[in-house]
Amino acid sequence: MSDFNQLVVENAAKQFTLEGDIISVQPFGSGHINDTYRVITSINSGISHLLQRINHHVFPNVDGLMHNIEIVTKHLSKKVKVAEGKRVSDHVLTIIPTLEGKLYTKDSQGNYWRMFILIEGTKSYDIVETEVQAAEGGRAFGLFQKQLSDLDASRIVEVLPNFHNIEFRLDNLRKAIALDVCQRVEQIKDKLDFIFSREDRMKTILDLGNKGALPLRITHNDTKFNNVLLDVHDKMQCVIDLDTVMPGYVAYDFGDAIRTIINPVAEDEKDVSKIVLNLSLYKAYAEGYLEEANEFLTTLEKETLVDGAFLLPYMQGVRFLTDYIEGDHYYKTKYDDHNLVRTNTQLKLVEEMEKNEVFMRKVIFDCI
Repeated sequence: MSDFNQLVVENAAKQFTLEGDIISVQPFGSGHINDTYRVITSINSGISHLLQRINHHVFPNVDGLMHNIEIVTKHLSKKVKVAEGKRVSDHVLTIIPTLEGKLYTKDSQGNYWRMFILIEGTKSYDIVETEVQAAEGGRAFGLFQKQLSDLDASRIVEVLPNFHNIEFRLDNLRKAIALDVCQRVEQIKDKLDFIFSREDRMKTILDLGNKGALPLRITHNDTKFNNVLLDVHDKMQCVIDLDTVMPGYVAYDFGDAIRTIINPVAEDEKDVSKIVLNLSLYKAYAEGYLEEANEFLTTLEKETLVDGAFLLPYMQGVRFLTDYIEGDHYYKTKYDDHNLVRTNTQLKLVEEMEKNEVFMRKVIFDCI
């Protein structure tokens, strides 16, 4: 959590349209990018609020970011089916405007703040433990994409340019190799051989998109499992953390979800022999996803889902290795070879997927 004093946080909370007086503002959650606080007021309406400081170092285009969230949440609000006794705000993030009617406020210290309605009675998991959970995660992101499939992607700002552009990531790697500022390239040639021998394959989705064969859709771009809120029965309720919502290809979202779901060990596990794919979770997620997404995806989009599953760990490995070569300036590290260890886990994940590609493609084929 941040080092902001209580007065700064409370003053920020007072800039938003809240009913009643503010009773408490307390740190909430375990996010690593934005600072989040729970706001409780004197009006007992059953609604609490989330105040967030937007990390404008990670997201410098705050206006574009909030523009995206407003467009997406308004569109989702029109699509959600609300059960009796529930509110739309139980299923879709709801922005609370400032006293001036704006989406966010900027304080005298240059910090940006926003507020949402807190979705109560939900839970999230950092690690997927059951096939039921995996399937619900798949349904949640499949439904999210389906509900946004008729929203024009050109209306959405690319707040993080080239985020999933593998050509851009490989170009950065080549630049890092050429400079070799830390004299680390010689010791990692086996990693570089692995990466560049698969370069053409990993450009499949990007090449098809550039040719117009894949539609550019509105995608989440951070589909780790804890960005799905589940109800008390472990049923999907809401997709959250919409900061990275941008135009993209559906296989990117599918691939990132698979990357984080089927790897049974931590992202920095030193013993890569422990990386054995949990294919039952893969199957459950894919079935749940396509249960919602099958009707709106094109045939080619469905065929590229497995390509996305290969691409996302590969691309994350490229990013970790680039940072390692450049001296570990982007990702926080705990020891000298931390980024190299992270690279190894991602590339091992790709290698294990290659061994199971026939099964992975058959699961998709059976679903469609």
